[in-house]
Amino acid sequence: MSAIKHPDYTQEIEKLEYILDYMRNYNEGITKIKEKIDKEVNYGLTHYNSDNAEQFNDLIINTTLQDNLNQKVKNLSKSLSKPYFARVDFIEDKSAILQKFYIGKMSLLREKDNEPLIIDWRSPVANLYYEGRLGAASYDCFDGTIDGEIKLKRQYNIEAAKIEEMYDVDITTNDDFLQASLGSSKDNRLKDIVSTIQAEQNKVIRADMWKPLVVQGAAGGGKTTIALHRIAYLLYNHEDLLSPKNFMIIAPNRFFLSYISDVLPDLGVENVLQNTFEDLAMNIIGSKFKIKPPHEKLAYFIEKQENSSEEMIKEVKKISRFKSSLHFSNIIRRYIYELELDFLPKEDFKINNVVLISYNQLQRAFMKDYAYLPIMKRVNEIKKSLINILKQKKGTVIDEVEKDFDWQIDKVRRDMEDSPERRKKIIKLADERDALMEKIRKDSKTLIREYIDKIKVKTPLEYYKDLLNGSEVNKEYFHKYISETFTDKVIHHTNSVIEDGLLEVEDLAPLMFLRYHILGIEDALSVRHILIDEAQDFSLFQIYVLKCIINSNSFTILGDLSQGIHSYRGIQNWSDLEKYIFRDGDYSFLTLEQSYRTTVEIMDAANEVIKELASEELPLAKPVIRHGDQVTVNEMGTLKEIVADIKLKIEETTKEGFKSLAIICKTLEECKEMKGYLNKLKVKTELITGTEKEFSGGIVLIPSYLVKGLEFDVVIVANASKEFYKKDELDIKLLYIAMTRPLHRLYIYSQGDKTELL
Repeated sequence: MSAIKHPDYTQEIEKLEYILDYMRNYNEGITKIKEKIDKEVNYGLTHYNSDNAEQFNDLIINTTLQDNLNQKVKNLSKSLSKPYFARVDFIEDKSAILQKFYIGKMSLLREKDNEPLIIDWRSPVANLYYEGRLGAASYDCFDGTIDGEIKLKRQYNIEAAKIEEMYDVDITTNDDFLQASLGSSKDNRLKDIVSTIQAEQNKVIRADMWKPLVVQGAAGGGKTTIALHRIAYLLYNHEDLLSPKNFMIIAPNRFFLSYISDVLPDLGVENVLQNTFEDLAMNIIGSKFKIKPPHEKLAYFIEKQENSSEEMIKEVKKISRFKSSLHFSNIIRRYIYELELDFLPKEDFKINNVVLISYNQLQRAFMKDYAYLPIMKRVNEIKKSLINILKQKKGTVIDEVEKDFDWQIDKVRRDMEDSPERRKKIIKLADERDALMEKIRKDSKTLIREYIDKIKVKTPLEYYKDLLNGSEVNKEYFHKYISETFTDKVIHHTNSVIEDGLLEVEDLAPLMFLRYHILGIEDALSVRHILIDEAQDFSLFQIYVLKCIINSNSFTILGDLSQGIHSYRGIQNWSDLEKYIFRDGDYSFLTLEQSYRTTVEIMDAANEVIKELASEELPLAKPVIRHGDQVTVNEMGTLKEIVADIKLKIEETTKEGFKSLAIICKTLEECKEMKGYLNKLKVKTELITGTEKEFSGGIVLIPSYLVKGLEFDVVIVANASKEFYKKDELDIKLLYIAMTRPLHRLYIYSQGDKTELL
């Protein structure tokens, strides 16, 4: 309701003014401290003396303090316009004191008595707001479970430091505050949802960090936004143990990373690592190579090029599926094992024909004692052992040589009378002794290097090519899983791509696997937790290799099987992760069934499309009760007529105040054709091809296979004709994805008869 009409309006205005005054004064004090620290850091840097340990320590302390103060000032500045968004009144059992918790994006304590003026939304007590109902309630904190009673739950819409609206609520789902938030227009970034986090979303955010969490989320369920809030929550609750650089987000493409890039800083979190799988792979493998964009292969399947038969397309899909499987990881593991057996030089380590350590001993250490390490790290351990052995035994060998020659010299003295010949013989033996001892000393300096140099190391790509060299020995590794004929097809296809100077996405996990197990990761990743968005398009092999690299089960994996357009290589069933990847620990599976993005009418229409797949593994999205226009399909004769009507729709929706609009075509070629027509009508649009690094919003033309994860105020499906969208899995999913992107309006056109899916 309007804030002025609320009976507690006057008291709430007084409370807001009190908190704002305190924040302004506090901000002023913090800013002065920051200015002082800034000067000290600047002085420390300009007068740095590396020999002065005390100065170095002061600089480190002040730099850390400076970072903390910068973040605090930034948070305070942001919060001055909107210091909090909710209030919970709570009485603990066996206590008569009513506690009023005002909840915002940051915490604020009154310095004189440590009274909490604002509670951070990530704190344990804030869970009362997200999951508690009026009446008996509890929350878990470091002191255990706190039981009590919620007397009041209130939500505020504060803009420019003024209370615009207030709502007293029981639960946060389907209330007026949520409706108002969902009804707002979309700008070019993800909206701030911290005030409207629902109970099912809150469970995802606060789930245990140290065991894998898999989330099946409906289209519009807020997976991406909730995932980012989860990182903010985990950092807040593990700040003594972890830093932002211990977290990595892996997103489907750079364009998507640009789309989400402002959310984490807005949540007070900076420097979280953000990557595509392709960029991360290139960094880990340690080589620069050209990767075929994943959407190119998908476009190839969608567009079904004239020179490709249906059988050829099926074969390419089958090869991709196999190389993305854990069967392929087992083949590579077997190949690596055979490499291990012949990796060390098959010779004893000796000096002057004295065996310091035998080949069998070295091989036993290499294969058993150090088996837990990558191959080259084992070589380093072997090298350390050789250094120690040489250090221990070199003196003994020299002593033995000296003793042997001294015995020979003594024997000459005993057996021969003093004579020039005896003296000559003794001198010769002494010279030989000294020369041999010097040679041993000299050889010992290069002995280890010469041994290690006999170990030939290749790059991951060279090992990969070797595995696929077509030899009968290597092909035998494949025959346990696939036929001889299909083995030849896999090898031929992969080699032909590599010969063109390219790699496919399916080649990256194998290369990372080879790198990790043979060479190791030189610069150890500081990542402790990986968050994968749009995970339905990841393969089991990709997730498995990531688990190997960070050596942890700490994952947040979010996706929607209904949007699995890369299903030829992606995850078919979430339970496979528990069955094959995370078998060694607890595993959490949560669902986000509610869709908050779009209207009931749009979601119902989209659900009718996805029902065509008739799979129990694809739960239908449940829309929040927000109504809008019915979805209709406008069948027209020509593309020119469609474009003319699209122009009118763009003009209408722009006048209504909608800020973002997507014209979704099935393919990039269709987008280009559509853009040509729109240009003639002087309609400005940005064509998205998948290579963009920035998302600028506005009016975009985008292929169906690039629109996953994005949302817009208005969506126009340019041509949902019978010819374009058939009753096969990929077409069904592409149309479903396109239809679930809008917040408010969905317009569908068809050149000729509409698809049977609608």
